[in-house]
Formats: sequence, C-alpha cells, structure tokens
Amino acid sequence: MEKRALFSSKILPYALLLPQLVITIIFFYLPASQAIWQSFLLEDAFGLSSEFVGFENYRHLFGQPEYYKAMVTTVVFSTSVAILSLSCALLLATQADKQLRGGEGYKTLLIWPYAVAPAIAGVLWIFMFHPTLGTLARPIKAMGIDWNPMLNGKHAMTLLVLSATWKQISYNFLFFLAGLQAIPKSVIEAAAIDGASPLRRFWTIIFPLLSPTTFFLIVVNIVYVFFDTFGIIDAVTGGGPAGQTTTLVYKVYADGRLGGDLGGSAAQSVILMIIVIALTAVQFRYIERKVQY
Repeated sequence: MEKRALFSSKILPYALLLPQLVITIIFFYLPASQAIWQSFLLEDAFGLSSEFVGFENYRHLFGQPEYYKAMVTTVVFSTSVAILSLSCALLLATQADKQLRGGEGYKTLLIWPYAVAPAIAGVLWIFMFHPTLGTLARPIKAMGIDWNPMLNGKHAMTLLVLSATWKQISYNFLFFLAGLQAIPKSVIEAAAIDGASPLRRFWTIIFPLLSPTTFFLIVVNIVYVFFDTFGIIDAVTGGGPAGQTTTLVYKVYADGRLGGDLGGSAAQSVILMIIVIALTAVQFRYIERKVQY
C-alpha cells in the first residue's frame, strides 16, 4: 500500500518548497534568461551601451571555424574524461569492496581528491608535469619523449584529461562503492556456488545491478566535464597552445571576459546550455531503457 505524506496545513508543503524555488530562480532561471536576452544584443566591452541585433551573434558564431574546433575539442575531452573516470572508479570500488586490512583507510584516501578545488587540482598536475620543473616530467623525458604541454597540443590535452579524471574519480568511486555495498551478498555467493567465475559474476550480476548508479554517474560526469573543468583548463593550459585545448565553456569565458564580446559570449552560453539539456534528454530517453531498477 502506497504511503503518502500528510500535512496539517495546506501552506506547509509550499513553505518547505519555497527556499529551494527561490534559490533556483535567483541562481538559475534569472541568469539563464539574462543570457538569452544578451545573446540578441551587441554590447560594448563595458556593457554601457547595447543594440538589438537579433540572431546576428548566432550567425557570426556559426561562421567561425574556431567554434567548430572548440566543439571537436569538447567532444574528445568529455568522452575521454567520462570513460576514464568511470572505469578507474569502478575498478577501485570493486577492489575496495573486498575484505582488506586497512580498507577504511584506503577508502578515505580515495575520497580525499574530491575535496580539492578544480583550479588547485590543475596547479598540482602542472607542477608535476611542467616541462622544466615537473618532478614527473624528467622521467618522461628520460624515456626519450619530448614532453612539453606548453607547446604540444596533444601533450596539453593528455595532461588536461589526466587532471580532470583524477579530480572526478573520487566522486564516482563513492557512488560505485555505495552501489556495490547495496548488492545482496547472497546473490553473488549463489552464483559462486553455481561455478560462475569472478569475471562472469561481475558482468552478469554485479554490473547489471549497478546500472542505476552507472546511469546517474554518466549524466553527472557529462555535466562535470562541460562546466566544472573550467578551473582546470584555466590553470593548466589557459586554452592553449594555439587554442588546441579550448573547450566550449572556456571559449565562453575567453570571448566574453578576455575578448569583450559580451553578446557573442552570451550566445555561446545559450548554445552550450541547449547542448547539455539535449544530451541529458537523450540519455534519459535511450540509455535509461537499459537500466535495471
């Protein structure tokens, strides 16, 4: 029988929702509506004067080869980070779920990186892999690799992917570990008694039961890569070299804050918001079908 919450007053449910609604309106709907309006304006660099130009900012934006290059960079970056962070987190979670001596300490250490701010995470990795000062860059050069993320676009992208993946592994690990601990041990033990190998038990029992957690993390990781990696990119490469690590979210900042193109930057933010909403809708429409609740 379905249980329903009963309130003594009709006003109480709305009063409980009011704080969240106020925060959502102030910090999401109002800035989003302002960005949509600014995308139709041509403004000076100081925002003191503006002129309504309709869809001119969008037409100018889609006529820039650099914008399409940023799209490709975003696809490569987001796909790499999402796959690596989810795979590494799942591997670590399956190992941490075992009975290990000092296991609680390992779990705590694996969660710690999530508390590091994105910009700080980027600084840590650039310190380790700086071509001249990095402690890990010297062994790489000793192996005959001309490592230089300051000048080589592929090296810079590799460094960004590694730092963004390291930052997100802790978050994914936490949810995967919680999902693994929620799986009844009797089901896994029954499969072991039937002679199923550990690998077969993982793919036929554990991973399907983790599908709700995996689906949730896919959505969260896509949003993370599109928005929360800005601090890492700004700290590590600044979009360089020669714009080879400029993603869509960093281009919004570079064109608006650094380039003074406020209308074009607003148009880019609107397009980015539409892309993220569309990706989320596609995931809920098609990927969720394969989720077993």
